Amino acid sequence: MHVEDLLQLQALDLALVWGERRLLAREISGVTATDLEDPARFLQQGEIVLSGLVWWKPTDHPEKADRFVAALESAGVAALLAGEETHGAVPDVLTDSCRARGVALISVPAHTSFRDITEAVYLRQWGDLSRRPAHHHALPENVRRELSVLLAADADLDTLLDRAFAHLGTPACHVLSATGRTLARTPSTAPLTAQQGIERLRSPAGTTLRIESDGSPYRVRHLHLPDTAGAPPRVLHEIADVLAQHEHRGARAEKTVRDRARTLVESIGSPATDLTSLVRALRSSGLPADGPYRVITARTAHGDACAAADALSEALRHHPDRPFAVGESGDEEGEAVAVVQGGSGTEEDRLRSVWPLLAACHPTAALHAGAGTSVATPGELRGSLVQARYAQAAARATAPARSCLTSADDLTTLPALLVGVPQSVREVFSARTLGPLVDGESASQRMLLETLEVFLRHNGSWARTAEALHLHVNTVHYRVRRIETLTGRDLARLDHKLDLQAALLCR
Repeated sequence: MHVEDLLQLQALDLALVWGERRLLAREISGVTATDLEDPARFLQQGEIVLSGLVWWKPTDHPEKADRFVAALESAGVAALLAGEETHGAVPDVLTDSCRARGVALISVPAHTSFRDITEAVYLRQWGDLSRRPAHHHALPENVRRELSVLLAADADLDTLLDRAFAHLGTPACHVLSATGRTLARTPSTAPLTAQQGIERLRSPAGTTLRIESDGSPYRVRHLHLPDTAGAPPRVLHEIADVLAQHEHRGARAEKTVRDRARTLVESIGSPATDLTSLVRALRSSGLPADGPYRVITARTAHGDACAAADALSEALRHHPDRPFAVGESGDEEGEAVAVVQGGSGTEEDRLRSVWPLLAACHPTAALHAGAGTSVATPGELRGSLVQARYAQAAARATAPARSCLTSADDLTTLPALLVGVPQSVREVFSARTLGPLVDGESASQRMLLETLEVFLRHNGSWARTAEALHLHVNTVHYRVRRIETLTGRDLARLDHKLDLQAALLCR
């Protein structure tokens, strides 16, 4: 399939923004969807690149767009397909850079999904392969025919892998997820832990081929052979194409599962949902009607709910003994929500251990997650969801640039509790509570504010506060009385001390 063939598919409604005739005649070898600012390490020659452009903002310097296009040029991609949904149109600065670097640029309207484009490419490629004479194939005709039948019958990945390599003597081979999880292996292959899988993917030894998918970086799959003796490269690439077809079929099936999970999430979040409807939604999503359960929410730095759902699903699949349902939130834009059966601290610790592997999948987009406490009944799920969202907000506020998972169980101190409060609420509370101490910029106000901070830090001790500030105790008494007058708080009372301490933490 060539770039110009895509433009002729009326169902996709694509439009050429820029591209010379010679560029449109380039053959498409695969598809990669990315919103990384620098996607160079994920690209292969001849691919088309799909990007929603969430990595770019109108205020960015033109060099940012040029660096992105330079990575595409260096990898030898066939074309860039840029989505219009994020910015309403393809930015001029991107067009200029593509023209300067000789990269064909095609716009994708908001009503055309990247999945539709990917399926169009791979279905066309598979059809073209099937129509070629046998001598154009590396895989024997009988093997291609068998794999085609298995694909049509929705065979599992282990079966496909076994039959694809049978004529080569079934060498050791793994299909690994982006986080090193083993998805399939040939019968002669030893199982790998996730950490061993990551080491294989990073090692220069053996051969690793990326299996194309139209999902986020968390959905990337790899075909890995530790020893490629007797396995010609063309054969491996054709097998990877077959596995890509299996991945696309799986993605379509997963969409149905996520739609059911979305209904479950909406049921949990709505106060009007009755218990019967909630239990029905749980069962429809493959979860039991009895707990315990735990709710986990996640967001990416780019606000991509689909990527967040991919990340949660990938993390939870590391522990297949716990059923779960993951869907995009209907009332919180950019959020994904998981409902997991079970809820002990052990499961949470196991989930935390996967988080660094997820962070490595998408290093430029922090992934923040929050886990609610374990609840025993369906009726308590809404409480766990509220807790999870609060914990997620705390994770984002504490480490905005770093992927992390925070649990409601972690919020055991006043600073940890307050960090999840929205910034606008924090500012209002602090200003109203501290009042004149923060209203102006006078030296007197700054002096009183410092005195309050030291006084509270030393647990209301007059002597230790005086020593820390190098003041006479009488001076500390005078300042504290002044603070009490200005704020309307009595620093002899514990609840008033807590009010002022919280206000200081919210600044």
